[in-house]
Amino acid sequence: MPELPDIEVYLDALRERIEGHELLRVRLGSPFLLRSVDPPIADVEGRRVRGLSRLGKRIVLELDGDLYLVLHLMIAGRLRWTESGAKLPGKLGLAAFDFEAGSLILTEASKKKRASLHVVRGVAGVEEHDSGGIDALTSGPDEFAAALRARTHTLKRALTDPSILSGVGNAYSDEILHAARLSPFKRTDKIDDDELERLRLATLQVMRDWLARLREERGGEFPRKVTAFREEMAVHGRYGKPCPVCASPVQRVVYAANEANYCATCQTGGKLLADRALSRLLKKDWPRSLEELEQRKNRDRSD
Repeated sequence: MPELPDIEVYLDALRERIEGHELLRVRLGSPFLLRSVDPPIADVEGRRVRGLSRLGKRIVLELDGDLYLVLHLMIAGRLRWTESGAKLPGKLGLAAFDFEAGSLILTEASKKKRASLHVVRGVAGVEEHDSGGIDALTSGPDEFAAALRARTHTLKRALTDPSILSGVGNAYSDEILHAARLSPFKRTDKIDDDELERLRLATLQVMRDWLARLREERGGEFPRKVTAFREEMAVHGRYGKPCPVCASPVQRVVYAANEANYCATCQTGGKLLADRALSRLLKKDWPRSLEELEQRKNRDRSD
């Protein structure tokens, strides 16, 4: 799922191309994309784009007449910039937003069409799509501490819950927790003040660093490589590869539809975190540390 840095870079490119320009036409390739009825989608055509903003992981287009388009890319939604009037690409094409200078194409590479578009009226209509989380880039120490401690969750869940922290998802939460040297399963009611401030500073560092990196990578082009898996990441999507800090193999815990990637040496004092399925399967045979894991691998090789 595109997260805060990815959305901000999309916004940079969109401001260069469509801010101040008239939205000539909206072409829907999937009836399931549009999730609102009133105002009708036809009402946005012929209106000028007054501004663009981010609401968590959503992209918001402000149009003349106090109308707004609220777009959520979800997991597999992506944006392309093409020549004006370009044909929607096969089964992937969900919508096209036509401008005189070009067309913004929305695609979704998934059988489960989860991306959504809402047409709303006024700021109040936009705010109905606000999940309520604090902004990861602007929250101060007190606001961050209050938000994280308001409910008891694991740190991984707290960072990815949009009602707690806005704009952070599965990928960057792994990077933040690694930078903060904290276990993804440490609970918010067990974290002390120093750890909490370390987590806040790591959140700012990771988000700012990746935003700067993606902006440099984009140059003046429209973003083409929007992915949750990047070779430069420390732990996310790097299971079995060496941690860039200590060279220990990156570990992972798979749960539900997501996974947590972490370094046992840097984040959990060498302890391996077990997911429920493997723990039930292996029971007492589950390796508790990196040392036990390495011993088991050596034994399996010798067998």
